[in-house]
Amino acid sequence: MEEFLTTQFWLAVGQIIMIDILLGGDNAVVIALACRKLPPAQRRRGILWGTAGAIVLRVVLIVFALALLAVPYLKIVGAALLLWIGVKLLAPDDEDEHSNIETSDKLWAAVKTVIVADLVMSIDNVIAIAGAAEGAGGSHKIPLVVFGLLVSIPIIVWGSQMVIKLMERFPVIIVMGGMLLGWIAGTMVVTDPALLPYLAGPVEGATKPAVGAAISYGAGIGGALLVLAVGMFMKKQGAPTSH
Repeated sequence: MEEFLTTQFWLAVGQIIMIDILLGGDNAVVIALACRKLPPAQRRRGILWGTAGAIVLRVVLIVFALALLAVPYLKIVGAALLLWIGVKLLAPDDEDEHSNIETSDKLWAAVKTVIVADLVMSIDNVIAIAGAAEGAGGSHKIPLVVFGLLVSIPIIVWGSQMVIKLMERFPVIIVMGGMLLGWIAGTMVVTDPALLPYLAGPVEGATKPAVGAAISYGAGIGGALLVLAVGMFMKKQGAPTSH
């Protein structure tokens, strides 16, 4: 129980909640589109069953992701993906990725569409939550993952419109979210098994050599600033020029 009272654990909890808020909105849009042709009496059931199926599949994916992060070089790949996701948050493209979502007036067809579409669109969420849980260390990664997904359910099902409105009103939320993903990417990459022998050293309280706080914080700050710089540059490049 002591590990659940550490600052590191609750920092990771905060990161997971932020990730769910930022990356859960699209999934809510998918669910709404897939279930919009269902009769009103079945719509709530379609949303609940579709979300439940998507959550179960996501738990399985994150457990696999956490296992794969122990393989050399895969944390580097995961960090690169997180950096790209963070940049895309700051400088989204103009493509409507929801335009090809199928709709159906049959309950189980709509549920299947929700599960498949959510699965495809949840890769960013899976990588980000796995990275945040990995950063907490210790043996409580799976409880962190489960907590993160429990938090995501009300956000995905009920909170999407509020989240979208908040982001529109306070764009700084998106900037902070993108930088958070950059921070997680930076702290993740320095703990990759391939780099650990070169960066690790004796750390007070650790049973084996680990990356020191200075390296970890430096990498996190570097990742956050990289996402901010590249995201702002791409946003500026994509902005229409005034004549």
